[in-house]
Amino acid sequence: MRMETPLKRVRGLGSAESGAHHWWLERMLSVSTLLLFVWFVVSLLRMPSLDHAAVTEWLAEPLVAVPMLLLIASTFWHLKLGLQVVIEDYVHEEGMRFFSITLVNFFTIAVGALALFSVLKIAFGGDAS
Repeated sequence: MRMETPLKRVRGLGSAESGAHHWWLERMLSVSTLLLFVWFVVSLLRMPSLDHAAVTEWLAEPLVAVPMLLLIASTFWHLKLGLQVVIEDYVHEEGMRFFSITLVNFFTIAVGALALFSVLKIAFGGDAS
C-alpha cells in the first residue's frame, strides 16, 4: 500500500528526473526568442534602408549587437531542445537516437557559433564580407 497522495506522485519529475526543468527551459527560451525576434523585426522596419552598409553600421552598435547575440543564442538553444524532444519521442532505436541527438548538438553549436562570430566580427569593427 502506497502512503503518498496522487498529487505527490504527479509532482515527480518523471522517469528521467529532469522533465520539468527541460519543459520550463523550453518555455522560457520560446518567450525570450519571441520578444527578441519582435525587437529584431521592429528594428529592421525602422531602418531607412536595408543595404549592406546600413545594416553593418546598425549592427556595430553595442545596443544592437548585444540583443542580436542574445537572439542567436536563444534561437539555437531553443532549436536544440525542440529537436531533441522530437528525436526522443520518435526515434526508438537507442543507437540511432544517440547519433541523432549528437548530430543535432554539433550542428546547432557549429551554426550558432558561426552566427555569433559573424555578429561579433561586425560589432568589433571587422567587415562581414
